[in-house]
Amino acid sequence: MDSLALILAAGKGTRLQLDGPKVMQLLLDRPLLWYVFRSLRPVFGDNIFCVVGYGREEVETYFTDFYNFVYQQEQRGTGHAVQCAWEQIESSGAEFVVVCNGDTPLVPSSYFQDLLQEVQKNNLDVAFLSIELPDPGNYGRVIRDKSGNVCRIVEAKDLNEGVESKEVNAGVYCFRTVFFKKYLFELKDSNRQQEYYITDLIELAINNGLKVRAINKGYAEELLGINTVKELVRQEELVRKQIVDRFLTQGVLIRFPQSVAIGPEVEIEPGVKIQGPTKIYGQSSLYRGAEIGSYTYISDAQIWGRVHEFSHIVGSVIKTGAQVGPYARLRPGTVIEHKARVGNFVEVKKTVLGKNSKANHLTYLGDSEIGEGVNIGAGTITCNYDGKKKYKTTIEDMAFIGSNTALVAPVSIGKRALIGAGSTITKDVPEGHLAIARAKQFVTKRGLKK
Repeated sequence: MDSLALILAAGKGTRLQLDGPKVMQLLLDRPLLWYVFRSLRPVFGDNIFCVVGYGREEVETYFTDFYNFVYQQEQRGTGHAVQCAWEQIESSGAEFVVVCNGDTPLVPSSYFQDLLQEVQKNNLDVAFLSIELPDPGNYGRVIRDKSGNVCRIVEAKDLNEGVESKEVNAGVYCFRTVFFKKYLFELKDSNRQQEYYITDLIELAINNGLKVRAINKGYAEELLGINTVKELVRQEELVRKQIVDRFLTQGVLIRFPQSVAIGPEVEIEPGVKIQGPTKIYGQSSLYRGAEIGSYTYISDAQIWGRVHEFSHIVGSVIKTGAQVGPYARLRPGTVIEHKARVGNFVEVKKTVLGKNSKANHLTYLGDSEIGEGVNIGAGTITCNYDGKKKYKTTIEDMAFIGSNTALVAPVSIGKRALIGAGSTITKDVPEGHLAIARAKQFVTKRGLKK
């Protein structure tokens, strides 16, 4: 069908009591609005518009690949947000407009498709999704007549005493564009908040004899919006559990699954072993044979090897047979090659650690190229920064770096070179040579006083 989607994402979210735009609050490691885009794209493709207002710069900076933003300078309600987008709606030529909220992140794509089909099949002017809640709280209520037909939607703060309804407006609508053209700007702000509500369009449609239908989805948690931190955490737990259960079903071994968080873009092959608690986020990929120890944080990493407990891995590659941790930190740009070893309290940044090489203890490797079979002694650091620029350290195959060594970049250590413990190396060391750069030990009879 010729349709477009309109996301309402301009609100501040005062009740949430968190800094920043409401739709940019994180659910696992992605903003609420990211999930809405993900659900809409399979149905609407690029035919999506998003109304932004409070914190628009943060929203537009994050979604750099999206250009159909509409600015609502003054936030005067959901109806006013749609009015701000009317020019784009009309010029699009779309026959149907689906409107949803940016703070309802878990609506399945199929629900949008069902709503569109319902409007077309029954020749409706307006349709919307509703749910049943045991405690409706602050959600807008659906009011029906004795025949079960929808009369109106009433915001919770405007609900009169004695009116009882547990059917809640889910905030997902489908309108015919011709209806918008005739009635959108007839909305009034005669309510306590002096705002224009999109829900008043339902009453306008009914009063003018148009065909309106509420599609009741029962108790559907995925249709719940987020207005408080409690609701945010509830929805996060819902999606976390869904993701973990999916991987368990596919053959990923996840021990203590209730303490494991996996982001929505993570890919994990069957046979991977994960020990909770742990977090795996971003565009990470874990391949068969990978093992992840508990209390580990992983983001945007590709892992074939084993990560031991209490490690922090970001933007790195760990290849087959490699081992990392415990208590290791890998920063972006790091590659740990086959059967290489990064041990406890070792930090690696923008470095390739070659096949069968090892840095087992208390070491920092930054901006380095390290060959095969290299031994990095405990306490070794690559001094890659002079206060203005960063420089590269190269350590070639089979070199041996003694403990407590400082390699002042730019510097190159040749194949099979040996660096004496406690050295500060400022010049290149040729292949097969020994380098020692430390003061001569001096011993006197004078010691500590008794």
